[in-house]
Amino acid sequence: MKIWAKTAGAALLAGTVFVGGFGGLDFGGNSGKAYADAVNVVRNVISVDGEGEISVSPDIAYLSIGVQTQGKTAAAAQKENAQIMDKVNNLLKTSWGINAKDIKTTQFSVQPDYAYSEEGGQKLKGYTAYHTLNVAYRDLSKIGQLLDAAAGAGANNIDGVRFTVENPDKYEEEVIAKALSNAQMKASAVAKAANRQLGSLLNVNLGNADAPVFYREVAMAKSEDSAAGASTSVEPGQITLDTRLSAQYEMN
Repeated sequence: MKIWAKTAGAALLAGTVFVGGFGGLDFGGNSGKAYADAVNVVRNVISVDGEGEISVSPDIAYLSIGVQTQGKTAAAAQKENAQIMDKVNNLLKTSWGINAKDIKTTQFSVQPDYAYSEEGGQKLKGYTAYHTLNVAYRDLSKIGQLLDAAAGAGANNIDGVRFTVENPDKYEEEVIAKALSNAQMKASAVAKAANRQLGSLLNVNLGNADAPVFYREVAMAKSEDSAAGASTSVEPGQITLDTRLSAQYEMN
């Protein structure tokens, strides 16, 4: 959690502070009495939320490319899966020049498949092997061609594409600045409506749950053109980076 707070007087964010003694009371058996006039200090605070948003072009995509195979035994399903996945891996590294560090297994499993019937109940009919890769790719203009090539090599479980920015830090400052500007605009409107003046910024809270979002998911679906043999078209477009924060201002 990122918190910026004004020090010193900012500790008195809201409410009433009473300064003074207690007249007419005798503490600890002392005969003397302390008298003082109570001083009432009030500080007014405006609490608002701010939202920031910018649009940028993505510079990297993460592709989900998988192979699913069936076999009568777990070993048979796994063996066929491994043979196809070797072809896919070789294609990605050799033909497309993708570095090994940009290829990561996100799922691997071999699961039994059952058939159900009223007469026979549950019967094992075979096994299904799953192997899914997460592939980072930076030439966004060729994503469709890459997916077509992977499918040609045997990949039959292509779930989607996630577009994002590889270094989000360079945009984070801008989107947070926009969110804070939005919060100040709202606080100024509240102060003006109350015939008051907007004072100092006391506190800013940017929670982890509201940290900037830097990606866009694109689901893959077969179209009539792709079924007819046309190449897959995947457009990166732009991604929206947004964040939300809360701020407190003093109202004079």
